[in-house]
Amino acid sequence: SGIFEEVLDQLGEMPLPPYITHKLEDRTRYNTVYAKEEGSAAAPTAGLHWTKELLEQCEAKGVEILRITLHVGLGTFRPVKMEEVEKHHMHSEYYSVSQEVAEKIEASKKRGGRVICTGTTSCRALESAARESGKIEAKSGWTDIFIYPGFSFKVMDALITNFHLPESTLLMLVSALSSREKILHAYEEAVKEKYRFFSFGDAMFIH
Repeated sequence: SGIFEEVLDQLGEMPLPPYITHKLEDRTRYNTVYAKEEGSAAAPTAGLHWTKELLEQCEAKGVEILRITLHVGLGTFRPVKMEEVEKHHMHSEYYSVSQEVAEKIEASKKRGGRVICTGTTSCRALESAARESGKIEAKSGWTDIFIYPGFSFKVMDALITNFHLPESTLLMLVSALSSREKILHAYEEAVKEKYRFFSFGDAMFIH
């Protein structure tokens, strides 16, 4: 009895990736400072780099920060097992892009501004909202968009993202934005310099 979400909050534990071996006493550690809607199966890890102070510094420099939603599903972390990448099936995830955000992105594009996404989640949400018309529209629903080399980006110009697992769809997405060779070179450098990978790991800027 009671409100389901409250009961779940009392009895449940924060779902964590297998490489985080210690239980998080502070749940906010595995959440972004701008998290609002409930529904993700995991944190959008590129967003863990942001602090409120850092976001304020960006805004002070004239960067307009827009917020969208994509609820990360467990399928995001499923490795690609197919020999032919096109046969890999992505699980659907719910996303939402508001009218206000869509209009501001369109206005920025017309002015020659860049759209820089924090994380592959933001990228998938925006590219899903623009998939049919090629123009960013206010949209919400379920998407199973799979981005890999050969994909034509309609909205995103640059990406802030973590270093991802090998054989993952996320690694394919960043390779589509840059190139497989450049991304693998960046990963070689990260391994050599002992960068931290995954959720609380280091990030890179791809443009």
